[in-house]
Amino acid sequence: MNEILFLVEKATEGGYIARALGESIFTEADDLPSLHQQMRDAVHCHFDEGQVPEKIQLLHYGR
Repeated sequence: MNEILFLVEKATEGGYIARALGESIFTEADDLPSLHQQMRDAVHCHFDEGQVPEKIQLLHYGR
């Protein structure tokens, strides 16, 4: 896998949530810069070393 896509939405209680499409990865943060870091961390934790996708793409901002 070369790329992973995340659906990003504003959370109703504030901040943002991100869900990976096709993988069981979910994270949240108070602001977008923090969300980007949380997404990178979550991807690295989810995949074995050497299997981490090179690109992390934000698919959509919603709500």
